[in-house]
Amino acid sequence: MLTTLTLDLVSDIACPWCAIGYIRLEQALKTLPELNVVLTWRAFELNPDKLAPQEPILPALSRKYGKSETEMRQAQTHLMELAADLGLNFSKMQQRFTCNTFDAHRLVKWADKQGQATAMKLALFNAYFGEAANVADHQVLVNCAVNAGLDADLAAAILGSTEYSQQVQDDITRYQHAGISSVPAFIVNNKYLISGAQAPQQLAAALQQIAQEMP
Repeated sequence: MLTTLTLDLVSDIACPWCAIGYIRLEQALKTLPELNVVLTWRAFELNPDKLAPQEPILPALSRKYGKSETEMRQAQTHLMELAADLGLNFSKMQQRFTCNTFDAHRLVKWADKQGQATAMKLALFNAYFGEAANVADHQVLVNCAVNAGLDADLAAAILGSTEYSQQVQDDITRYQHAGISSVPAFIVNNKYLISGAQAPQQLAAALQQIAQEMP
């Protein structure tokens, strides 16, 4: 008999570890046929200031983490290698700029209503890390929607409105109040927290243990 778990994946499009964490989750679930995991993408913003000027990612990360640009470049190169092994396109992640992702999260909420949230999220990751595209730009977001199999005109209409803004803000506020300050965060059954993009074996073991503890 299948055991059903709910899993809220708190993430941001601007977070490379969130993309890696999702693929590792996929790998973990392939080893757990006894589990039915119902995934919901939840919004989080690493760069919440919509008015902040965009800047090249390496100096921005260098300032944020107090490390040299050389160190940050090495860290990004490591991520590119990890991503390639997982089938993710991170080929231009060092050429990207900082950007606000609020509208991108709104499109994920809209896509979720059509059962396409994961496809939308993966299209956004590919645009940002693989193409160094500006995922705050509405035309880029419409293109991502099309790549996810969604309608361009409907996506543009969503972006031209304030639809799903409250749902995105509710996510952000909820998880900030819950004490989450870094992503990805995997929240299982609204009770258990698995932090970070852990290895598939670790994720699988954690999910198995949670399932065994269910009444």
